[in-house]
Amino acid sequence: MPEFVVSARKYRPQTFDTVVGQKTITGTLRNAIKNDHLAQAFLFCGSRGVGKTTTARILAKTINCFNRTENIEACDTCESCLSFNSGASLNVYELDAASNNSVDDIRNLIDQVRVAPQLGSHKIFIIDETHMLSSSAFNAFLKTLEEPPKHVIFILATTEKHKIIPTILSRCQIFDFNRIKVQDIAEHLAGIATKEGVSADPEALHLIAMKADGALRDALSIFDQMVTFSGNNLTYKSISENLNILDYEYYFKIIEAAEKEDIPQALLTFHDIIEKGFDGHNFIIGLADHYRNLLVCKDARTSGLLEVPETIQRKFEEQAKIVDSMAIMRALNVLSKADVQYKSSKNPRLLIEVSLMQLCSLKQEQEKKNS
Repeated sequence: MPEFVVSARKYRPQTFDTVVGQKTITGTLRNAIKNDHLAQAFLFCGSRGVGKTTTARILAKTINCFNRTENIEACDTCESCLSFNSGASLNVYELDAASNNSVDDIRNLIDQVRVAPQLGSHKIFIIDETHMLSSSAFNAFLKTLEEPPKHVIFILATTEKHKIIPTILSRCQIFDFNRIKVQDIAEHLAGIATKEGVSADPEALHLIAMKADGALRDALSIFDQMVTFSGNNLTYKSISENLNILDYEYYFKIIEAAEKEDIPQALLTFHDIIEKGFDGHNFIIGLADHYRNLLVCKDARTSGLLEVPETIQRKFEEQAKIVDSMAIMRALNVLSKADVQYKSSKNPRLLIEVSLMQLCSLKQEQEKKNS
């Protein structure tokens, strides 16, 4: 039986072209290699799972490649690339600063800096989780970072840029990695699903992408988990149930009840939600997001801000036509107060039910004010 390899490792990008959602950064790095304008220290910043360490490895591999392509990609056939792919390259040194954060670890690294590259033009040091270095380790590293030998390039990666001391920041070329867009993650997952022979609804992949919150690695982990749960057929229903995500339909029903001033229907829908085991606080936040999406759909210029599948977007656009903009603003005000009061409430269910009653009574309140 073949050994299972998680998708995050199996489909880890190996070239600049395959890095998802960071075209500006990969384009800049390619130009730096092409024009021989490489800095001696780079700092890659950004949230987890957006490609910092992956890009650092691709950069290290491409710099030392003997036969780079016209598109400035590593050839994968030269001696340097083959040694890198096999993990035997003596020119690329990786340090995990989370577990090697002492002065002695940095001194060992500085000793390695003095040794000339055995193969290729540069010796590259990738330091992951740089913010975990101790203050004394940072200070020990400063002089080497400021004036490294010509054959050395440092690539630092961190999720917490604010913890890096200013003297380190001033010595680095800083690249801020973006959170990856939902659409980009969904398209990437669709490609992987095709390669793996998995049948997946676009809405299901979109849901996984939204749950990942801008981190591709998280999305791939969730994708593996869902394939294990559902087999080779991922549907919107199975994904929403397994990830404990409330279906959009519930929110559409609540808005319909509010528009019809149908308090019993709103309370029954909420009861159904609670019976299925969903958290009340998450329901409030989700309903506020739904109202926000309706407000966004009111204008064609802002409708592109919605990060939902096309079929769901059309539903939002239809519902937005029947809900007044001022009613949405008042509803958001009600839900904002409920959100703040939820944690201190002795009876959170009652708090939400009262909020739903208020949403269903917004028209009456406005009529009283107008009269």
